[in-house]
Amino acid sequence: MDTRIAVFASGRGSNLEAIIERIEREDLRNARIVLVISNNSRAGALDLARNRGIEAVHISTKTHPVETDYENSLHELLRRHRVDLVLLAGYMKLLPPSLIRAYPKRILNIHPALLPKFGGKGMYGIKVHTAVLKAGEKETGVTIHFVNERYDEGAVIDQAHVPVLDGDTPESLASRVLEVEHGLYWKVIDAVINGRRGREDE
Repeated sequence: MDTRIAVFASGRGSNLEAIIERIEREDLRNARIVLVISNNSRAGALDLARNRGIEAVHISTKTHPVETDYENSLHELLRRHRVDLVLLAGYMKLLPPSLIRAYPKRILNIHPALLPKFGGKGMYGIKVHTAVLKAGEKETGVTIHFVNERYDEGAVIDQAHVPVLDGDTPESLASRVLEVEHGLYWKVIDAVINGRRGREDE
């Protein structure tokens, strides 16, 4: 039986697309994305999901100004779609604690740096790569971790290293890190779903 997955995304959805492609190629087995949620009504991830026939929902404190209504709506969506696993893929909002408690060790996040460095509130997207370069780091990378109630502080599942090159800009570094994200996330998801450990080079 397939593991039913909900993906939370705030942006264009490149990690979402990479995961969908791996499912379609049957590299990522026993997985089905049944729901995409975004706090951004203009997120490309919503269009991407709809074009693939996946239900996509904008839900935020703008659609549900009362915090309890917002939380209850998230819970109801996940229950209705019988979600087994939640993936954060460029999702910029902290999840409600009640949601984290409802899905212990079943919410994963991908972060574009080697945590615990360059994590925490406000550290996302190009801001991370700018901070890496400003700090003079010689390497950066990707971290996949379980989600807890604080930004980027959940237990690390896996990491991949990316060298910082002479002449790198935040944009060039972001591009190389994103490529590694696309190659790592699906393998960790596969390990979580199918009980596999380790990664093989493509």
